Parts: sequence; structure tokens; C-alpha cells
Amino acid sequence: MNCIHERARIEKVYAQQLTEWAKRWKQLVEKGPQYGTVERAWCAFMSEAEKVSELHLEVKGSLMNEDFEKIKNWQKEAFHKQMMGGFKETKEAEDGFRKAQKPWAKKLKEVEAAKKAYHAACKEEKLAISRETNSKADPALNPEQLKKLQDKVERSKQDVLKTKEKYEKSLKELDNATPQYMENMEQVFEQCQQFEEKRLRFFREVLLEVQKHLDLSNVASYKNIYRELEQNIKTADAVEDLRWFRANQGPGMSMNWPQFEEWSADLNRTLSRREKKKASDGVTLTGINQTGDQVSQPNKHSSVSSYEKNQSYPTDWSDEESNNPFSSTDANGDTNPFDEDTSPAMEVRVRALYDYEGQEQDELSFKAGDELTKMENEDEQGWCKGRLDNGQVGLYPANYVEPIQ
Repeated sequence: MNCIHERARIEKVYAQQLTEWAKRWKQLVEKGPQYGTVERAWCAFMSEAEKVSELHLEVKGSLMNEDFEKIKNWQKEAFHKQMMGGFKETKEAEDGFRKAQKPWAKKLKEVEAAKKAYHAACKEEKLAISRETNSKADPALNPEQLKKLQDKVERSKQDVLKTKEKYEKSLKELDNATPQYMENMEQVFEQCQQFEEKRLRFFREVLLEVQKHLDLSNVASYKNIYRELEQNIKTADAVEDLRWFRANQGPGMSMNWPQFEEWSADLNRTLSRREKKKASDGVTLTGINQTGDQVSQPNKHSSVSSYEKNQSYPTDWSDEESNNPFSSTDANGDTNPFDEDTSPAMEVRVRALYDYEGQEQDELSFKAGDELTKMENEDEQGWCKGRLDNGQVGLYPANYVEPIQ
């Protein structure tokens, strides 16, 4: 039962890890460039983890709700607990063996006792003979003392004969009792074998059920997951994605360049309303019709430069000179509004989205939810320089944090 429970817990933890992994990487992929088919293949990769996670949660449920409960119920039926502890079936088996052994064990003790008495008599006889032999060579002994030693030898020989006879008799009785002992022991043993056979057959049945629950290769939905993943990956077309990217967010996209427009009262009212909105930096190439509706969304090159990452593009057109990068201040062509911003970035407070453990000495470590100060903009490799609240300065992955609103 503990074995099944631990495996179910492993399935649950694995499912949770798959879900967390898929969620985290799906967010990162969705924040990246929208290439189309390749991105969909990546998202299908994340979806595979989410679907497999659900299947492993089902495995965990099957292990606990079916297999674990089946063993638990069988134990209640096959093993009955006693008030004083232990199981009734175990005690019955022990008592059965003890009862079958008792008569033979009693005779075995008699044999051991007779054997011990016989060996002691033999030892005493040998000692008496040795004393008698030594006394014959001693002239100081009188005939009476010599007679006592000879009588001792005679008695010792008689004791040897008696104990030997008793020893042989008890051993014969033990041999005669052995067949009955073996028969009684076999009966008890067969009863235990029958009980054990039921247990082993039950475990075999349970393990086959466990195998079916663990083997996802026979689950139709499991096969479909990887069939769909393979199809999504094979449909990814790099050439088509690059063509689409060029046409929609590159040099091939349609541009709404500023054109000369006659003044009108309706247009003036439209501009007045929009001038009240907060202005922002950047280049907006949109058209404005006579009713003030926006013709199209602002278009821009999706360059992975720091200019794009640190500029916000407004959706409304404004005629303020401060918002026009092509104003008279740049009339001489000394600056390019599309060049990367080389000016030092202002410090910004950010919050960690995920845990990060620094791999090098110049990297910061933090937990999800920690706040720190962004000191420099993201570099070409996706790293930012920042400072923790304890004063430590170092690098961290830019996509691991978000600005604090």
C-alpha cells in the first residue's frame, strides 16, 4: 500500500512540474516575435506537456482510487486485526506449527537429556579407570583404598550401560514419532501455502492493473497527443514565416506615410480631442480621414533592438512637434530615430516573475515576487544590469522580470 501511494505521489508531482513548465515557457514564447507556423509548433510543444500532465493526474487517480483501495479492502478481508495487535491469520499459523511440533519437541528434549547423561557417564568412567591405574603404581595406598577405586570403576561402567540404554530408547521413540510430526507439520504448512497462494495471485492481479494504468502507450488520447505534435512541427515552414514576417512587420508591409491634408473644421475638432491625450515618443505612421477615425494600426519594423524594446508606439496621431522624430531639430540629418538608444537608461523598479539562481559571480539571484532596480536596458543577449535592495549589483535575464506599474 505504501509502495502504490508513493508512486501515485510521484505521478502527481510530475504532472505539476509539467504544467508549471508549460505555463512558464508558453508565456515566454508568446512574448517573443510572432513568426506564425514555427511559433505554433512551439506552442504545440507546450500543449503536449499540459495534455500529458492531465494523463499523469489520471494515472495518479487510478492508482489511489482503484489499486490502493483494492489492496486496502483485500487486506481487511484477508487479514483480521486482533485486540492485542497483530493479525488473526498470523497467530493461527504460528499456533498450528507450535501444536504440530509440541509432541515431537518434547521427545527431542528427552533425547538431549539422555544424550547428556550418557556422555557424562562415559566421562566419569574414563576418569575412574585413570585413577585406578595410577593407584596401582603408588605403594603408599593400602588395599582398602585400592578396593574403593575398583568399585568406583565398576559402578561407572554400570552407569554407562544404563544411560546408553536410556539414550538409545529415547532416540528410538523420537524416530518413531517423526513420521507423525512430519504429517502434522505438512498439514499446517499446506494451509499456509493455500493462504499464501491467494495472496500471491491477488498481488499478480493488482500488479497487472497497475501496469495497465501506468502504460500510457495503449491510451488512444496519448497517441493522439504526439500525432498532433508531429503534425504541428512538420507544418512549420521557416520560409513561409519569414515571408509573412517581411510582408507584415518588415520592409514589405504597407506604410501610411504623412500626406498633405486640407484644413477643415471636422479635422480640427478631431485633432483637438486627441491633443488632450498623453503624448508618447516614437514614430506613428497612420492616416486620418475626415471623420477622425483611425485608418490602420501603427506599423513598425520588429527589430530586436533596444530601441524597439524601450519605446512605446502610440495608436493616435498627434501634430505636436515634440512627438515628431523628423522635426526641425533633426533637419540636418545628424540623428536617426531608428538608431539604438545609447543614452543611459533611467533606473526602473521591476518585479521578478520567476525564481532565478545566479550561475556566475556577476549574476543576481532572486525569488518570484522579489523587487529590484533595473539600472540598464537589455543588451543584445537578453541580459539586464540591476541592483538588489541589499545593494548587490549584477546581471539577470530580462524576461524574468516585469516593470512595476
